[in-house]
Amino acid sequence: MEAGKTNNLRGRNRCPHTSNYLFVAKRNRRTRNATVSLAAVVLILVVSALWQRWMPARGDFVGRVVGVSDGDTIEVMRAGRAVRVRLQGIDCPESHQPYGTRAKQFTSDLVFGKTVAVQIHGTDQYGRILGEVILPDGRSLNRELVRNGYAWWYRRYSDDPVLQRLEEEARRERRGLWRDKNPIPPWEFRRERRQR
Repeated sequence: MEAGKTNNLRGRNRCPHTSNYLFVAKRNRRTRNATVSLAAVVLILVVSALWQRWMPARGDFVGRVVGVSDGDTIEVMRAGRAVRVRLQGIDCPESHQPYGTRAKQFTSDLVFGKTVAVQIHGTDQYGRILGEVILPDGRSLNRELVRNGYAWWYRRYSDDPVLQRLEEEARRERRGLWRDKNPIPPWEFRRERRQR
């Protein structure tokens, strides 16, 4: 190529198609960069939300369920040993009460052999951890038991309005133990047994 022609290409007389191509390429690059940036922000938000949902707070823990004592008491592995967890805010029928065995089976079906998160609320008089158990799919075991009519909302130890609402729904729809005409709350059942 001659020197004059090269200068013409660099100057004002460039091919119009080349400049359009460069403009489109720059625009595509900017759009791609904006898309990548937006995707990165969305990814960070999703990871952050999942982190907060699944990573336990100080004292809370994640472990595999290795035992189900009854509907509202399970054993979960923590730091290499099984610890007893009593479900906070609910009370399942005792094993000798109607629906006691069904409550235990319901709990076992949902958690036995699975990894759960335990949100600790304290300990009870027997040294068991009081907690809310979060299932692998994010649901609360405590709430599922009440929702399906296998536990009472334990008013004496909980002011959770969600548990109250779930019990009212289960009663109204006659789920689980609410099919009986006059189910006896487990705390009354235990009191009557102690008085004998």
